[in-house]
Amino acid sequence: MNSQKSKANRFARLTRAMKLNFLKLLRAPGGAHKVSTGFAIGFGLELIVISTASLIYLVFYPIVRLSGGSLPAAIVGNVIGKLTFLPILLMPLAKQIGSWILPAHSMGQGPVHESAFMELFRGNWSALSELLLGGLDILAGMSVFGVILGVISYFVVKFFYVRAIQRRYERRLAAMSPGPASVLIRKTSQS
Repeated sequence: MNSQKSKANRFARLTRAMKLNFLKLLRAPGGAHKVSTGFAIGFGLELIVISTASLIYLVFYPIVRLSGGSLPAAIVGNVIGKLTFLPILLMPLAKQIGSWILPAHSMGQGPVHESAFMELFRGNWSALSELLLGGLDILAGMSVFGVILGVISYFVVKFFYVRAIQRRYERRLAAMSPGPASVLIRKTSQS
């Protein structure tokens, strides 16, 4: 019974942490465009992390700052991209799209065998180009998916951001304006 309580407590803590981060995003300075841009860049760059061997993180911060996006929103978009497993699920399609974009690289190439790796240890550096050209197809395809899903996520996040701000504003107005049945009583100063 204690483990059930612990699991429920972990779930509640995770839910509260997600709500807290969502509120932080809503209160981030810069408005809907800045938050949406940051999220879209973080989500789009997550799709090419695997094909760049995580080297994209070296330029993650400069890309977000140069685009005028919010860094916390970009990090949240990146984490959501990780949690959806989209880079892994889209990899076979990305390989196919990449071979359409870069047809010269994929002609005559079959699957990479372990002998290509062994050739590197023997000093045959032509096998390195064979390995890299196979990865270029996936990088090109994942870049296409990153751009498409980044643009889509921009509009989705902007819609939800604006809607959440409007609801917050309406609740604030409803709390501030007295209803027809309530009476406003002011205390007079004793001075």
